[in-house]
Amino acid sequence: MASPAAAGAAGRRIVVAVDEGEESAHALAWCLANVVSPAGGDTLVLVHARRPRPVYAAMDSAGYIMTSDVLASVERHASAVSAAAVDKARRLCAEHPHVAVETLVESGDPRDVICDAADKVGADLLVMGSHGYGFIQRAFLGSVSNHCAQNCKCPVLIVKRPKE
Repeated sequence: MASPAAAGAAGRRIVVAVDEGEESAHALAWCLANVVSPAGGDTLVLVHARRPRPVYAAMDSAGYIMTSDVLASVERHASAVSAAAVDKARRLCAEHPHVAVETLVESGDPRDVICDAADKVGADLLVMGSHGYGFIQRAFLGSVSNHCAQNCKCPVLIVKRPKE
């Protein structure tokens, strides 16, 4: 078994959940400033969860026909949103050349995608932002960060964005 000093020398795999929101950008910036080793060796794995494509009937309730062109347009938009979120995160990481960066984009419920990704890459830590939902919003929408804190096998660091 490796000593803690030897394990630290090999670097850590830190998963950071990213989306298009300011909360995840703040969590990533905080992680880069406070968690990542300035000596290098750590690897950040940027995980983005794409919402699964909705399943449409050939004709919706309003009588609109969902053609393959419309569905392709919806898919292109979802891909563009994912690419923009990952690019924004990569630009933040570019200011820290001592950090290796990997990206992982998966489709599905963010709660499951993030926990599965952390497990799959062997994360030493999961860092994620908090949207700061109140009790009622959490009850109806669910809290991704709360789910991950309860279900991930690795430690979870939830970074709250300061109130402005």
